[in-house]
Amino acid sequence: MRHWLMKTEPGEFSLDDLKRRPGRTAGWDGVRNYEARNHMRDGMRLGDRILVYHSSVKVPAAVGTAIIVREAHPDASAWDPASPYHDPRSTPKRPVWLMVEIRFESEFARPVTLAEMRAMPGLKDMPLLRRGMRLSVQPVKPEEFAIIARLGGRAAE
Repeated sequence: MRHWLMKTEPGEFSLDDLKRRPGRTAGWDGVRNYEARNHMRDGMRLGDRILVYHSSVKVPAAVGTAIIVREAHPDASAWDPASPYHDPRSTPKRPVWLMVEIRFESEFARPVTLAEMRAMPGLKDMPLLRRGMRLSVQPVKPEEFAIIARLGGRAAE
């Protein structure tokens, strides 16, 4: 099992939105970065665990966890001209963009802020903490996942 961090802007889609979805499951669509897409395609597998991270807010933070319940498959939002994620280069026969499906697992008792993560020695090598790192899907080491889950008030299991 691998561990990942997935960024989302809560004004677009939040952990609460995921909790309200039927089956507490949603497709993680709209990823338009090749490296992030490749993480989904080449790395993410059923049962992998996700840190859900709220970005583009006053206090960015990890807010909970989710699980991969469907591996990478074509992101049909790329084919919809009305979608903000439309990409005319992507077609059903030659999809460029992929998505995974995730299921809500837990909400942290308290958010684990970016500033708090920066202060933790065990997290110093996380990609999230590198200057200029804006990747929306990134790997997380199991021990990093465990530290963040513990700080959020949840056992990493």
